[in-house]
Amino acid sequence: MSFRGKFLLVVLSATLALYAVVGGWMSISAQQQQNDPGAQLRIFESVLKHIQDDYVDEPDLNKVRAGALRGLAYGLDPYSTYLNADQVRDFRAGASSGKVGIGAELSQFASYLYVIAPVKGGPAEQAGLQAGDIIEYIDGKATRDISLYDARQLLNGAPGSEVKLRVLRAGTRPFVVGVRRSAAQVPAAEARMEAGRVGVIKVNSLADGESADVKARLQELQKQGAQKIVLDLRSVAGGSLTEGVRVANLFIRDGALAQEIGRGNKTIKSFTSDPKETLFDGPASVLIDRGTAAAAEVVAAAFAERKRGDVVGVKSFGAGAEQQLFTLRGGDGFLLTTVKWASSAGKPFLGAGVSPTVEVKAPELAEAVDPEDLTGNDDDAIAQPNAPADRRDVAPEAASPKQQPEDVQLKKALELLREKPAQGQQRPS
Repeated sequence: MSFRGKFLLVVLSATLALYAVVGGWMSISAQQQQNDPGAQLRIFESVLKHIQDDYVDEPDLNKVRAGALRGLAYGLDPYSTYLNADQVRDFRAGASSGKVGIGAELSQFASYLYVIAPVKGGPAEQAGLQAGDIIEYIDGKATRDISLYDARQLLNGAPGSEVKLRVLRAGTRPFVVGVRRSAAQVPAAEARMEAGRVGVIKVNSLADGESADVKARLQELQKQGAQKIVLDLRSVAGGSLTEGVRVANLFIRDGALAQEIGRGNKTIKSFTSDPKETLFDGPASVLIDRGTAAAAEVVAAAFAERKRGDVVGVKSFGAGAEQQLFTLRGGDGFLLTTVKWASSAGKPFLGAGVSPTVEVKAPELAEAVDPEDLTGNDDDAIAQPNAPADRRDVAPEAASPKQQPEDVQLKKALELLREKPAQGQQRPS
């Protein structure tokens, strides 16, 4: 190669190297700027100045501020939210406000109100709502792009009053259903024996105190000769982290069970098993579905990570976090997620869920609904949130009950357990 050619090659190589270095630096600088609170604040100040100086009308800056704070919360997670002064008072009043809801664990999906799971026997379930349903309207008010807290407030009301919901569900047309508000009385855990000395415990709640009920059902099954256990956590959402840990401890004798994770993924608190609280060492399996969330995910993750037994079903919803209320000047406040629940390995449940070790899809459950495919039918009488009640103004299941399909997830869990030797037995060679 000639000297001129070598010179051009060196210049080209140096240019490319400089471009790569500068481009990488600019990329890093842009990323740092995105995460720099000072830079973001300057953007807000610039927008506010334009509103003050250039907006066509005289702006109400209190409304502008409230809208900005709602937007800040919207960019975080479904459970962080801005509260006005009245909402702060309602939040602090809690149960003493006298209002009741519809008996369902709720979150958000595609900016709509999403039913994680209705409480068994509660008003939502009695009205025909199912896990995975999307509530598009509450008494004619759209749930899209309002906070989860605001949607819950719309659902809450005086005991015995009715709320009209427009529901989106895959595989059927949008429908409107009336739900009569009442305090949901969650039934106790249920237990029964299956062939092969397999006990099945159906958990219905992991709220405070419910782990003692699960413990009692487990002891009853042991007295009946159960040598293997299926723990059914399907449609168990919400609850207490401590209760989830206590249920896992009934089956796991030692080691870590769960964690609380704070800012920077730092462990705030670890939960370990107490050998004195363990009641059952034999083969066990757990059932989960998309209605499994929060405390129930603590149990499922402990089983999976500690290799205690099979986790059968489909991926759980992914919840489990704690919020702290920060009051602001003027009496309003910011409800902010400050703690996430996580598995023993430190994997947060929020937004991620727990994957089964043995996936079994229930054939009666449709795939997740795409709200965009089911909206835009406002000229349809059934789509009107306040349409007159008629035979269509009920959930399809309530109008025409169908024969219950085979429980393939439970069937698989029983099959897996029957292949395993009971405690103290040796598998035949």
